Amino acid sequence: MPYFTTSDSLKLHYIDAGDGLPILCLAGLTRCGRDFDFVTPHLSGNRLIKLDYRGRGGSDWAEDFTTYSIPREAQDVIELLDHLGLEKVAILGTSRGGLNAMFLAATAKHRVMGIALNDVGPKLEQSGLDFIADYLGRRPAAKTHEQAAEMRDRTAKGFANVPMSRWLDEARILYSQTDTGLDLRYDPKLRDAVMAGFKSGAATEAWPLFEACAGLPMALIHGANSDLLSRDTALEMKARMPTMILTHVPDRAHIPFLDEPEAVAALHAWIAEMTS
Repeated sequence: MPYFTTSDSLKLHYIDAGDGLPILCLAGLTRCGRDFDFVTPHLSGNRLIKLDYRGRGGSDWAEDFTTYSIPREAQDVIELLDHLGLEKVAILGTSRGGLNAMFLAATAKHRVMGIALNDVGPKLEQSGLDFIADYLGRRPAAKTHEQAAEMRDRTAKGFANVPMSRWLDEARILYSQTDTGLDLRYDPKLRDAVMAGFKSGAATEAWPLFEACAGLPMALIHGANSDLLSRDTALEMKARMPTMILTHVPDRAHIPFLDEPEAVAALHAWIAEMTS
C-alpha cells in the first residue's frame, strides 16, 4: 500500500492508478478514498489519485486533533502532489473534499486544473450540519455490516432505487468488523475538531472560496434531495459562475454515489474541458 509522510510526520495512505488526466479524489468528512470505488469504472482513461485524509481510512491518526482541519488537510494535498512530482491536478471533491478543493483554489490555484464538487458548496444548510453532528465520532448501533445496511435502507431519507447490495458496500467501506460490533474507520476525535469549528462559526457561508475558483473548469453534482446543499444554493452558484456544469441527481440526497448517469455525464463533460 502506498504511503507518504507529511511534514508533521504522519503516514498518509493513497491509491494512484491509471494514466491520463491526473484527478485527485478527495472524500467526505469521515470517509476515505474508497468512496470513489463506484465511479472509478466510469473514469477509465484518467489517472485517479485517492487520498485518505489524516485520521481516516489507512492513514495515521494525529496526536493533535486540531490538525483535522481544512487548512492542514489542504497542506497535506500539496505535500502529496510534491511527493508524486505533480505540478497540478484536477480535483473531484465530495462534501468535505469539495471544501478542501475550494480552499486550494483560494490558496494554491496554480496547483489546480479544475474542480468538480459533489454535493457541496459555499453555503451549507443547518439541517445537514445537525445530522453530521448527531452521528460524528459515535460507533454505529448495528453490530454487523448486514445490520448497518438494513438500517441505512430503512432510514435513508431522500434516496430511492438503491439496492441493498450498495448499502452493504457502503457499510463495509465505512465500518470495520470487530468482536464487539462495528467500529469507525476514522479517529473519533474528528468530532472534537469539527464541533470546535461549528462553535467558532467556521461552518458559515464561504462564498469567497467559491469565487476563488473563477477561471477553472468547474462542475457541481447536486443531490436533488440533499439536506446539506440546497437547490437554491446550487442555482446561486450557477448564476455566479455561468460556465459551471450543473446537474441535479434525482433520488439522491447527501451524497450521490457518482455512478448515477447524470453524475457520470457531468464528470465526462468536465474532463473534456480540460483535455480537449
